[in-house]
Amino acid sequence: MSYVLIVGAKSDIAKELARVYAKNGYNLYLGAREASELEAFKTDLEVRSSIKVALIELDITDYDSHQGIYENLDEKPLGVIVVSGYMTEQYKAEKEWSETLNTINVNYTGAVSLLNIIANDFEEEKRGFIVGVSSVAGDRGRKTNYIYGSAKAAFSAYLSGLRNRLYESNVSVLTVKPGFVNTKMTEDLALPERLTAEPIEVAEDIFKAQQAGKNILYTKWIWRYIMLIITNIPEFIFKKLSI
Repeated sequence: MSYVLIVGAKSDIAKELARVYAKNGYNLYLGAREASELEAFKTDLEVRSSIKVALIELDITDYDSHQGIYENLDEKPLGVIVVSGYMTEQYKAEKEWSETLNTINVNYTGAVSLLNIIANDFEEEKRGFIVGVSSVAGDRGRKTNYIYGSAKAAFSAYLSGLRNRLYESNVSVLTVKPGFVNTKMTEDLALPERLTAEPIEVAEDIFKAQQAGKNILYTKWIWRYIMLIITNIPEFIFKKLSI
């Protein structure tokens, strides 16, 4: 079976994605910083699913390394899933430029650097799939997280353009927009239970949407309608709200 490259492979969602794709027979490249920390996870996947797993040392913000990393893969992947993300408190990003820059670089610039390289290869080969995990936060800027949201908005726009560009080359591009997800990144937040997904739910939704050739996925599904309401609030009202 072909390889799938998962970028940001140490996150909770990425690990569940690895389990889902492994269960369905895909070999895996797991890319992350300090990827050796995934050795036990790699062994577990190989034993349970009888697939091949390779750990790739990959820093999404080390742009100069991306071309070499991709070219040195033993076998080019059938698909790539970018899960890497960084979210800090809004007030920190407002006060500390380093936090703003890291938010932009991890959530947008680094992903674009890597996906530009992969997209060029997939376009030439006329095959493959790309999945980018964005966020509902990118659908409209809100004062509680607009720096993170603006980076995700940029990533969503990039994926939309990439989807348009690669359509004629038989390359599918899926934009994933999770709402609240119960992960390490959100463990300090008081999240509404009925609107919060578990990582395994998100992973299964992504796999089904990717296999079906979908363009945009909101997960949980209800977020499509929540964001439809939020994005249609008139600006003269919206600017007064705290949501």
